Amino acid sequence: MIYTGTYQSPLGGILLAANEIGLTGLWFEGQKYFAHTLTGEQIPKETPVLAEAKKWLDLYFSGKEPNFIPPLHPAGSPFRQAVWKLLLEIPYGQTTTYGEIAGRLAAMQNTSSMSAQAVGGAVGHNEISIIIPCHRVVGTNGSLTGYAGGIDRKIALLKLEHTDMKGFFVTKKGTAL
Repeated sequence: MIYTGTYQSPLGGILLAANEIGLTGLWFEGQKYFAHTLTGEQIPKETPVLAEAKKWLDLYFSGKEPNFIPPLHPAGSPFRQAVWKLLLEIPYGQTTTYGEIAGRLAAMQNTSSMSAQAVGGAVGHNEISIIIPCHRVVGTNGSLTGYAGGIDRKIALLKLEHTDMKGFFVTKKGTAL
């Protein structure tokens, strides 16, 4: 069973989804791929998992780095799961690139290379944004692209974390502007 709840953030409404194991989704209202993995019946109900996710969001949006991660249960291929696991390792207030993640995955899989574009696809389909911090991934050249919640929100989240924004720029065209 999937349980849902809402959260009002300074950046807009958020829909949360969870099962008995953990959080399965966190989407800004209107974002690309909004709730597209929610199938079947959902019950609006405050569960311990949803309450913990809201507590995490309260801390985060107050400008503090949360010192815990609520239980997570994202659905995805083994490749996407591996990418999302690496996203969780990006420190608060810091960024990495799609290429760096691809290099780490290649090393983990003992292969010579990995496609940064494939990594970008996995990052873009992260169902638990903010908590699995896909907003901390930038282009190798410093471009701020590829956030399903929108570039303005990506910038706001990075600034909330006091990320050094020097050298970053917004591209004139891209997939998630």
